[in-house]
Amino acid sequence: MSFDRERLPDPLDYYSTALKIVGRGPWRTSECVFHGGSDSMRVNVKTGGWVCMSCGAKGGDVLSYHMQAHGLEFIDAAKALGAWSDDGRPPPRQKPTPLPPRAALEVLNFEAVLVVTAAGNLAQGRVLTDQDRQRLIQAAQRIGTIAEGFA
Repeated sequence: MSFDRERLPDPLDYYSTALKIVGRGPWRTSECVFHGGSDSMRVNVKTGGWVCMSCGAKGGDVLSYHMQAHGLEFIDAAKALGAWSDDGRPPPRQKPTPLPPRAALEVLNFEAVLVVTAAGNLAQGRVLTDQDRQRLIQAAQRIGTIAEGFA
């Protein structure tokens, strides 16, 4: 199941059928079905965007207009406009990440500083203790776990 924006109707065709639009150019004038105004709505026949200059109702495409004008949820409106593909397969499951992205970056930063410090110590001829080596192995494992979780 998925939404395909390319399958939305052409804005000019949609609005010409749904509303009485007048004017020339990309922005045309129409009545507002939301508050009953006779000439307060502007619709963009190129992008599908729309706005009522009186009541403030607005949206970015024909899908948002269809949703609001008919009181539909996203999937129902997308289906009504032919932009929803219901192929019978369940939606793909997203693998949960081990941490929220910001927390993952904080862990990666901490572990990277540890690794760089150990590398600097080795470069200066200092010998790592068994405890230092174990901590570096743990750092590598944590970095690997985060990388796998976000791959």
